[in-house]
Order: sequence, then structure tokens, then C-alpha cells
Amino acid sequence: MEMIIRGEVLNLETGEHNRRSILVENNRIKAVKRHINGKNIIDASDKFILPGFVDLHVHLMEDGFRVESKLDDPLSLYFYRATLNMRSTIEAGVTTVRDAGLADRGVKMAAEAGIIPSPRIQISVTPLSITGGHFDFHTPSGLNLERTYPGLPSGICDGVSSARKKTREVLRDGAEVVKVMATGGVMSSTDSPSDTQFTVQELAAIVEEASFRNRRVMVHAHGLEGIKNSLKAGVHSVEHGTYIDKKTARHMAEMGTYLVPTFLVTRVNCRRAQRDELPEYSRRDAIEVARVHRENMETAHAEGVKMVMGTDSGVIGHGENLRELEYLVDIGMDPLEALRAGTISAAECMGWDDRIGSIEAGKYADLVITDVNPLEEIGGLADRESILWVVKDGRVYRSPGDDDED
Repeated sequence: MEMIIRGEVLNLETGEHNRRSILVENNRIKAVKRHINGKNIIDASDKFILPGFVDLHVHLMEDGFRVESKLDDPLSLYFYRATLNMRSTIEAGVTTVRDAGLADRGVKMAAEAGIIPSPRIQISVTPLSITGGHFDFHTPSGLNLERTYPGLPSGICDGVSSARKKTREVLRDGAEVVKVMATGGVMSSTDSPSDTQFTVQELAAIVEEASFRNRRVMVHAHGLEGIKNSLKAGVHSVEHGTYIDKKTARHMAEMGTYLVPTFLVTRVNCRRAQRDELPEYSRRDAIEVARVHRENMETAHAEGVKMVMGTDSGVIGHGENLRELEYLVDIGMDPLEALRAGTISAAECMGWDDRIGSIEAGKYADLVITDVNPLEEIGGLADRESILWVVKDGRVYRSPGDDDED
């Protein structure tokens, strides 16, 4: 199938935008030229064309990690609900995600086959956690709320040999990136965000085992010691990074380790805590994390840390992903840098920059068309109505008027 898309194509290297025609054949960009003739045309001549956005930290299978859902709902309902999350995400302009836990190989296959409207997914399957850690769902009552089934193994492991074995298990089940909980978190009842989890030796074994399959490791890390341990072990990206200090940020920049700050979940959870909408054990942590997070992210950016877009959607709702871009600008990025953080730089973090992240011949036809000039009003991209067309793999997933039909 052939399609031509015309509009103002934004150059993410220079910040310039020029009227261009994009020729799409099947699922790839065939050419980007001043003018191309054809029949199947999307005429967006006065609109801006951007690469499809990339969210590096989502949980497509969850929408708030509701305890009551784990207790009461059949497993099949869990999957059907997730299809709504996937649709909300792609319609927001996010055409690729790195799922930070719970999307399995079958979910990825369904997305690739077009069975469900979904962004392209890089899966981690199950996050690895120590006993009593941030992804251990044993509650203080003794009840275990962990969801496992064939293809989604338990992620609990302790000690170097156990960590190595569990890494092999998630890789066997299709993990394209390995997710590890190196500290506690806001939403868990048995730990705090600053708690250190996994030793350097355990983390290094996970990194080594992943490297044998040419896989990268992403770590959930709020606390400073957990961040330091992760850097010593050679992880590829740090998620959240809340308590990072200037010295560690400088070291992180020197190493070239990516930081995924997840402003959206931090801001939303703080507001939820202030409205008493979070469990008691999470409220104080949510407010404290928000208090220090912005200042430390400003420090990390000033020190040159490679910062890229991720939202932690799933801990919160889905479809607000592009609000993260405005938060990146708030801590010192210029709009062009923030756009790169959500496109080509994010693709580089995934190792997929040869196929997504920019509008170039040979790459997948993942495109977003908006009536907002993102260099002048980047916050406008978070308005659902400003995203007019979303194209993934050369297929239109959103077009003008879709909201009116919902």
C-alpha cells in the first residue's frame, strides 16, 4: 500500500521545519521530498509532522495497580482492559513503548499482528525484585497478590546465582530488556523509595547475563545508594533517579548512562496523595519524592546526564504521555531537546534508532501530525485534540474527528 503525507516536517537536528511530502510504502518511509505525486494523500499542509513518540517507561497491562482488580477479576479481564490502555497510548501520539513490566510475549505478538490497536512494544516481561522488595506483592497480611502464569514468571530472586537464573528465565520468556528493582518505591507497602535492594554483585550478574543475549538492563532506582550500585554494575538506564546528587550525576554523564525521570507519575501521585487518594503507606513517600525530584533532575540535566522520556503510565492512567515533554522543559531542556528526548534519543536508548525516532527513508512509517507548533507551545501536545493523525507502520490509528466518534 502506498500513501503520501504532506505537511511541515520538523527537522529534529536543526529545529527547522519545511513543507515536504513523505512517501510511505507498506510500513516504511520510502522517501522525503519537496513534492511527490500520488493518489492516496493526507494533506496536512499547514500542520506539523513529527516522528511517532517513544515512551520508555510504561506498564500497558495495568491502570493504577488496583488491589481490588487482583483480588476480584478473572485473568482474561485483565487482558481485555489492557487493550484500552494500548489504544489510549497510541492515540496520544506514542507509537513505541518500552514496557517496564507485565506485558508478555503474547501481548507483543498481538500488537505486531494488528489484532489490537497498540504502540510497538519492547517487553521486559517481569521486573526482578528481592524478597520483600518493590515487586514482591506479599502484603503485610501475608496475602500474595503477585500475578503469574505461563510466560510471566515470578521475578523474585535473592543472591547472585538466583539473580542470574531469574534473568535467564525472563530472557527465555522473550524479554528484550531486563527490568530490575534496585530500590524500594512509592507504591509498595513493605519498603520505602530510599531502601537499597540488590547488591552490586547481584546487579552485575544480571547485567552480565543480559549482555550474553545482547540485552540491556533498566533499573528502577529512587535512592542514592541504589543508583550508585546500579552504575557500578553497568546498567544501561536508571528509571526515576529521585535522590541522585551532583557527584553521581556527573559520574552518570561520564558513563553515558540514560536517565528516565518519569515526571508525570511523580507529579500525579503527589496530587493524589494530597487529596488522600493513595493508600496511607504511599502518601508520605509520594509527597517527599515530588519535593526533591525536580531539583535533583535539574542538577542531573545541568551535569549533562542523557535524559529521555518515560512516564510510568500504568501506575497512573494512560493517554497523558506527552505531558512529560513539558516537564522536561521545566527542568532546563529547550523544546527541541525535549522533542528529541521523546523521539530519536529515546529510540537510541532502546537500541531501535535504526528503525524509529526520526523521519527518514528506510525507517518505519511512524508519524504524528499536530496543529501545534511544538517549538513554541510544547505543552499543547498533551492536549488530545491537538494530535490530529497518528500513523504507525504506515497504518492510520487516529484521524481528525475520532474523538467525536468516541
